[in-house]
Amino acid sequence: MIVWSDYPPGNHRIGCICGVGSIKKNVGVTIYPDGGGRAHCWKCGLKETYFPKRGVYRPATVACIVKAQPQKHERLSEWGHALWSECQPISGVATVYLQARRCVIPPTDGDLRWHPSLKHPSGHVGPALVALVTNAVTREALSLHRTWITPTGKASLETPRMPLANHSLKNGVIRLWPDEAVTYGLGIAEGIETALSLAWAYSPVWSVIDAGHMAQFPVLEGIETLFIAQDQDPAGQSAASTCARRWTDAGCEVFITDQTTNDLNDSLKEAA
Repeated sequence: MIVWSDYPPGNHRIGCICGVGSIKKNVGVTIYPDGGGRAHCWKCGLKETYFPKRGVYRPATVACIVKAQPQKHERLSEWGHALWSECQPISGVATVYLQARRCVIPPTDGDLRWHPSLKHPSGHVGPALVALVTNAVTREALSLHRTWITPTGKASLETPRMPLANHSLKNGVIRLWPDEAVTYGLGIAEGIETALSLAWAYSPVWSVIDAGHMAQFPVLEGIETLFIAQDQDPAGQSAASTCARRWTDAGCEVFITDQTTNDLNDSLKEAA
């Protein structure tokens, strides 16, 4: 509660009782000439009113509530492992979807599966591709990447693809082909479908999820040649260039696609 007598008439900014307010002055206090006043926290909605000459005093009834931050998982949670174990090798709707996108069907020992009836945060329930995200170097399981699909395309959702909430993706990749298939060369792309389009020309391939991960993709021991399926937007071009420079500096041979469409999958769909 506010000690009203501590403040002269005028406007003041003070910290709220939550702790965040001790750093950011979220409470506006107005003191009137008669000694009364009002206070309001813009962070949580705390309100307090004090007009002693009118016999009005409404103490704060809403404490400044700071929601506890969910635990950030640095590796795949037990719930994530349970979901992954429920997923099946690519078949059924997942196969039809990938074929409609003109993608190579990856081997069953890679890290892409599907779930026939997965719930989306919006409440939608339907088939989804589910990919295991692992650390590019240590191979440790980090998260799952989910894409809700129909036989002919992505499901009509605002966000049809998303990783698990509160899971780290740092240095994460999707090993569409297993490590055992990776010898002297490797192909990478941002998205799963783009990587599986590159696979028509070269395999094994991995998805690196997005441009940020491509820019940071580390040089891996034993790989002499890297094939990069470059997205033709500014972020994709910059990421491919940054990645290629790192690998060539390490003495590796690098090839980058240069299609007229945004990505290889767009090219394959247009050519069909």
